[in-house]
Amino acid sequence: MDVNQHYLFEARQMQALSLAVHIPLVCFGIAFPVLVLFAEWRYLRTGDELYRTLARRWSRIMLALFAVGVVTGTILSFELGLLWPVWMQDFGNVFGLGFTLEGFSFFLEAIFIGIYAYGWDRLPARAHFLAGIPVAVAGVAGSLFVIAVNGWMNHPSGFTLVDGRAADVRPWSALFANPMFWSEYVHMYFAAYIVCGFLLAGAYAWAMLRGRRGRYERTALGISLAAGSVAAPLQVIVGDWAARDVAADQPVKLAAMEGLATTTRGAAEHLLGWYNGHAVVWGVEIPRLLSLLAFHNPDATVKGLDIVPLADQPPVNVVRISFQTMVGIGTLLALLGLVYLYLRLRRRGLPRPLLWAVVAAGPLSVVALIAGWITTEVGRQPWIVYDVQRVSQAVTGASDIPVGYGTLSAVYLALAGIVFLILRRLARIPLPPEAAGPPEPAGTQGVRNDGLRSRRLHPRRDGGVHGAGRRRLRRGAVDAAHCLAAPD
Repeated sequence: MDVNQHYLFEARQMQALSLAVHIPLVCFGIAFPVLVLFAEWRYLRTGDELYRTLARRWSRIMLALFAVGVVTGTILSFELGLLWPVWMQDFGNVFGLGFTLEGFSFFLEAIFIGIYAYGWDRLPARAHFLAGIPVAVAGVAGSLFVIAVNGWMNHPSGFTLVDGRAADVRPWSALFANPMFWSEYVHMYFAAYIVCGFLLAGAYAWAMLRGRRGRYERTALGISLAAGSVAAPLQVIVGDWAARDVAADQPVKLAAMEGLATTTRGAAEHLLGWYNGHAVVWGVEIPRLLSLLAFHNPDATVKGLDIVPLADQPPVNVVRISFQTMVGIGTLLALLGLVYLYLRLRRRGLPRPLLWAVVAAGPLSVVALIAGWITTEVGRQPWIVYDVQRVSQAVTGASDIPVGYGTLSAVYLALAGIVFLILRRLARIPLPPEAAGPPEPAGTQGVRNDGLRSRRLHPRRDGGVHGAGRRRLRRGAVDAAHCLAAPD
């Protein structure tokens, strides 16, 4: 039975706001510890103090973002109980296991992130590195347990419905044997590396565009941009897997994503356009492509929105525009990643236009992340538990939701200001001399001091060395530049 709630839309917006704030921090919780540990591992392998400096500075950012994530995650967990008490009451015995395990992961991460962040000068080098491994494991595990709950909401199983409540509960199979879980989690896992990698890389690309081209900036850019560039093309494959799971288990969501009004054999794909309630108009139609993408068969039948009443359909244009935004940005990031990997394999550097593209890729990756979650959550509407319980049945009956919404917005604005000040202060901490490195000597501009060129050399502009000549000459010039630029 629906709850008499005049502020259902505001309740949904409160939950959406908290998710939009918290999910980017989850990405850093998954991917950032791995990048920090990789930098420290490079220090242990090479003895190069630059990698230790990089890992130590990154660990401060990691700790600050973890603290902010504690605040936003706590708010989010309280909202689940305060805004959706009927959902918690009726189905908490199914998905509660996931939140319980996530709590253990959080405490494990909180313990070891403190040891790691404050143990740089107090622990032996290898013991310190080992102390960081539980941080990375807990970050992955915590997100896995929460996404298992979301996968269950999209494909509820592992219980028997008795009088509107879950009975005969099998929580392990409900959460971890769920067909929606694994594709959704892997999709989020790669998204974490895309967001974390491109946001970090964007900061260092901006520094390089402003003239800070020291070895520290180039190394930090290389590690973070490599992470995002590897994950972005792989995400295309994972996205295909996730979309086919949606086609099989949530056909109404797929129909909303594509604006497919009626069940169609050999369904066409529409790029851009607007759904007018009957069909997509002003879009670019590609015949049979939707059937091919959804079922790998151009003649497959794709179910349309007409399989359910209008009251059971999600807001099509919201879902569709979000989905196309995610796919469009994801495709551009994959192309950017491939270009970077090609330049890196060919030992060429990044031209200025590509650095600008990396700067833009950071915020765009966050937009794609949020758009993807809008597709997932709004596409399930009007259900909070797909095809079992409506959002209007799960919401609280409290009448002061607008007050909470305004207060929450003010809290997040203040929190954003605090985060900005903390990160700016951390960024202004001077580099130690061994990490700063000398400036690029005259005549070696455009040549990286780690053996890679930052642009193609020119015979007249760069001391007579022909950048497009034989491999021996190219490599000789690079090695010479390495010797010149290396610190004494």
